[in-house]
Amino acid sequence: MSFPRSGRRENVRVAATDARRKFRTWRGERPFWAGLFTFAAGLPIIYFPYAHLNFGAIPLALSTSAGAGSLIIGVLLVTLAISLWFQQQMRVFAGITVILLALISFPVANFGGLLIGLVCGLIGGSLACAWIPPTGAAESRPAANSASTPVPVGEDQGGK
Repeated sequence: MSFPRSGRRENVRVAATDARRKFRTWRGERPFWAGLFTFAAGLPIIYFPYAHLNFGAIPLALSTSAGAGSLIIGVLLVTLAISLWFQQQMRVFAGITVILLALISFPVANFGGLLIGLVCGLIGGSLACAWIPPTGAAESRPAANSASTPVPVGEDQGGK
């Protein structure tokens, strides 16, 4: 049994469009970008204390005695990122915690993951605190300006 080639391409295209639409809906219902920045903040904070980088012939090791602190801060940031995606009601608590952990990572975790983790954490925490859940109601019309509303002759005009 053979299928026409265009039919398979059409099915794949429809499936990809449907998956993209579902992801867009999922992303719109939660602080997605806050979680993504928070996740991106945790990775360099975890990575740099344990990495041995080579710049040409110069080895660079950022291993410090604060490696355990870096690991704890990084794991907490990744955990908070996942909780932002799946527990939206915790967004303010998670946002404030992310900001505090990012600031603490500056002295503890090699300048906050060489400032990458610090900046991403501050952005992610700020986005989490600022995110407002979408409302299902349509936007209401703005109230008319009372100064431009004509007042009928003979009506009380506020003591004038």
